[in-house]
Amino acid sequence: MIGVMLVDDQRLVRAGFASILDDEDDIEIVAEAEDGAQALELIRSRRPDVVLMDIRMPTVDGLEATERIGADPKLAGVKVIILTTFDEDDHVYRALRAGASGFLVKDTDPDELIRGVRVVAEGEALISPTVTRRLIREFAGRVARPGPSPRLAALTERETEVLGLVASGMSNDEIAGALFLSPATAKTHVSRIMTKLSARDRAQLVVTAYESGLVRPTWTEG
Repeated sequence: MIGVMLVDDQRLVRAGFASILDDEDDIEIVAEAEDGAQALELIRSRRPDVVLMDIRMPTVDGLEATERIGADPKLAGVKVIILTTFDEDDHVYRALRAGASGFLVKDTDPDELIRGVRVVAEGEALISPTVTRRLIREFAGRVARPGPSPRLAALTERETEVLGLVASGMSNDEIAGALFLSPATAKTHVSRIMTKLSARDRAQLVVTAYESGLVRPTWTEG
């Protein structure tokens, strides 16, 4: 059973998400909160698997709450999906660096909401290639082109190749197809990379890949 917490300052929004998710046999709403401060209190006692977190809330907003969750080793198993009506790169970049596992817009289709919760609960990242490209552009505009990172020295040549494909937004099955591997082998590579780089999930791998300079599609060579 996937335990879900809903965090939004609008009661009707929480009720709408709850009505969709509660109909699923494998999903249970374990808590609701109206701001980030209340969410942080409840998370420690309810221990949800997935938190659907609004960005703009009073007291403690969703980005700050996500940062606090990501910084607490005791909450390492809690996955955060950011809920937003805003298409702003700054939110994407900051939330992923804080440890968010992905994004959903509030008017997403019910089937997409359900799929997103399940995907993130399984440890996957809910990041489309479009969002990944936007995120890379945002990072490229903030800093000078980074040099090779010593963090990647722990990876094998194959693992470095897999990391690059993760950063492009590929799923395990897509990576398997691109590298002529079995899906199980691709999943094993991703798991080993996460362990070596101390990443919470695939979203953190994406951040590491372009902060280390491994992914550089928006920089010109020479």
